[in-house]
Amino acid sequence: MLKANPNKAVIIWLLSGCLLLFIMVMVGGITRLTNSGLSMTDWHLITDTFPPTSEDKWNDAFNAYKTFPEYQKINQYKEGGFTIDDYKFIYFWEWFHRFIGRIIGIVFIIPFLYFILKKKLDFNTFKKCLILLAMGAFQGFLGWFMVKSGLVDNPDVSHFRLALHLTFAFITFAYTLWVALDLMYPEKNYVIKPLQTIARVALAALLIQIIWGGFVAGLNAGLVHNNWPLMSDGEFFHESILLEKSNWFLAITEGKSGVQFFHRTFAYIVVFVMFLLFFKSRKYRLSTQQKTSVTSLIVVVLLQFILGVFTLLFHVPLWLGLAHQLVAFLLLSVMVYTLHRFSK
Repeated sequence: MLKANPNKAVIIWLLSGCLLLFIMVMVGGITRLTNSGLSMTDWHLITDTFPPTSEDKWNDAFNAYKTFPEYQKINQYKEGGFTIDDYKFIYFWEWFHRFIGRIIGIVFIIPFLYFILKKKLDFNTFKKCLILLAMGAFQGFLGWFMVKSGLVDNPDVSHFRLALHLTFAFITFAYTLWVALDLMYPEKNYVIKPLQTIARVALAALLIQIIWGGFVAGLNAGLVHNNWPLMSDGEFFHESILLEKSNWFLAITEGKSGVQFFHRTFAYIVVFVMFLLFFKSRKYRLSTQQKTSVTSLIVVVLLQFILGVFTLLFHVPLWLGLAHQLVAFLLLSVMVYTLHRFSK
């Protein structure tokens, strides 16, 4: 697949970008789960590349943090106090998250310019890479836009902005992978329209589920109704869903109970559509790649479903919450590969 491929260097470059995006989302997950995202109170593209290098600089950063709502309304009242060592811990994860973003920018731009000079990119791939460049820049803006929402009055970021930042990271990864797959498989594949349609629906359903996963994370909605398959008090539909908000739309987008209800219920739909693709595909003569993709899809979606259940039951411990997010990334990867194998 790669040995004799004339685009081998470009493919490796794009897949390296995918790996870095995966790492960045992983670190972003840790940043969120450790409540570290508001520790750096300003943003400089060039300066702040590395953490403070002296105790005086650490004290300056800590004192700046103390002027913002997260410290004033939450952390200063923690049992045992909130020390500069506590601050250094949360600062590290937010700094590391931003640092990886800078690395991604360098890893993309420098090889991109090199490949242009060496004429390694055809015009079609060049256009796709320009789109990727724009997506990366916009993702950086979304990160700043998200953090800004938690530095004003409410010591937490907007769950809408968090979901947008998270989902766009997934979409950027998916598009990068798609561009790499185009180069890895230049030959035309046999397109099976019915399966292609189901795969597209499955991808759309997965993206909706990722959006609501962002809502759950932003509202800490995984910390309520920690039961399965029914919600609290043995109910499939808990009464608190409509008590929190005045209508259904607000309930499933802004209320903790409603957001969790939608996320946990829509998971069944995601699993159903992917199983539908699997069973429908058995009626056709598939290539080895197509068979492998749909089988892998079933394995990963079931793993993700189980992780989601246990994450809920155990009140979102760090390792389970992170595993659930990372397997979502893996599921998206397999979904993109599956759609590509039924589309090209």
